[in-house]
Amino acid sequence: MKIYLALLLLGLGGSLSSCTDGFEELNTDPNRIERISPGTLLNPTVYELAAFNTSRAEAFTFDIMQVALPFPSVSGGVHRYVVSEGAGNSTWTTYYRWLANVREMRAAAVAAQDPNYQAVAMTLNAWVYSNLTDCFGDVPMTEASQGEAGVLYPKFDAQQEIYSQLLADLEEANLLFDTSKPMSYGSDLLYENNVASWRRFCNSLRMRLLLRLSKRPEMNTATRLAAMINDPTKYPVFTQNSESAVLKITGIAPNISPWGRAIDFTTGRAAAEFFIDNLNTWSDPRLAKFNTLARTKDGRSTIGYKGIPSAYGGSDAQFQYVPSNFNIALVTATVAAPMPSVLMTYAEVEFIKAEAAQRGYIATDARPHYERGVRAAIEQWGAVVPATYFQNTAVAYNGTLERIMLQKYYALFFTDYQQWFEYRRTGLPVLPHGQDLQNGGIMPTRFKYPLIVQTNNATNYRAAVERMGSDDVNTKVWWER
Repeated sequence: MKIYLALLLLGLGGSLSSCTDGFEELNTDPNRIERISPGTLLNPTVYELAAFNTSRAEAFTFDIMQVALPFPSVSGGVHRYVVSEGAGNSTWTTYYRWLANVREMRAAAVAAQDPNYQAVAMTLNAWVYSNLTDCFGDVPMTEASQGEAGVLYPKFDAQQEIYSQLLADLEEANLLFDTSKPMSYGSDLLYENNVASWRRFCNSLRMRLLLRLSKRPEMNTATRLAAMINDPTKYPVFTQNSESAVLKITGIAPNISPWGRAIDFTTGRAAAEFFIDNLNTWSDPRLAKFNTLARTKDGRSTIGYKGIPSAYGGSDAQFQYVPSNFNIALVTATVAAPMPSVLMTYAEVEFIKAEAAQRGYIATDARPHYERGVRAAIEQWGAVVPATYFQNTAVAYNGTLERIMLQKYYALFFTDYQQWFEYRRTGLPVLPHGQDLQNGGIMPTRFKYPLIVQTNNATNYRAAVERMGSDDVNTKVWWER
């Protein structure tokens, strides 16, 4: 089987396949490899996508969602809502590259009559495509990655159709998983061939996608989500941190940190005031895990945890202190202390349940789900929840969606674009408006399509833009409207 990458087709959303250096090398020599196994592409696909998403969380989501920002930064920047025309290019290209491998994995699993690998491929496909469509809106799916079949200019699928298919796929995948049958094509990096764990990820992801559609009544989110939550036997989901979809980056090639040098993670950055101030108010044990102490201007004394305002105006010299920064230990990957690369966590599942209860989708109290979500979000980073933590009135559940979403914001720390997506869905948490915000002070809601798509798949591009309204960073995708 010929496995290769066509750069032009990647840009069109119709890529062929490629593997990663350092993982299993696939050669085009027909005398060496005639057929790919269902498991061959699993590890490189999971690693490359998880590592890419981790780096995008730091490079984009942290800026736009006021976790951290470039410092010094006298003008421009994502934290001021300046999203360039090519801001989504790497996301488009990387996702389509590995979606092609997922497609190959699924086809190989069907050929091998292996339901577990087929279900894993369907889960990964839904994970990546949901992120892709949430970043851009309408994207090629049904005709994507079919260059070998002669589809060079794939049509764009409407987001509603994409979500309908992904949800159906996850429903089917849940039924395909068979814990009585082993995953026998090598050991996978994420779950070490634990079929039950993959099934929990599949269903937890389906809950995320259903909640994403909460503003679209025609998708019947309330009923479908309640059916999942009320039947944990049919729909097992994460129930503890150890079951979360978190890739452990060991630092040993090829499973290495997205940052070649850990120091690059902290260079030219500062913690955002909003992110730090809430943790200070809560006396939160994650402060020391996430950030460094601020210091006096001369660097001789610490002054607690202190960030700088996002989208600040004026000179950098106005800050008469050295602000808190990221803790370098977050990305110092070793076998003894692996770096987490987050796909989806147990904490997120509990916050989904808390919101479902708060909205009345399920007839249970939201408080226990909220508190379990908060506790899990703290403990997943190795911190200990203080005995008096929930006695703090700023932490205690008060019955509002605002309280749930503020803590969920911290639970989604380092989870690709999820903070951004959830803000676009709910408008929460309420973020401060810096004095130098651009784009009319409006939070950008999507990436523009890459220029290569506009140029080389022009007919299908124009049809998608006409359906969506415009190719603009302020154009809301279907589920936001």
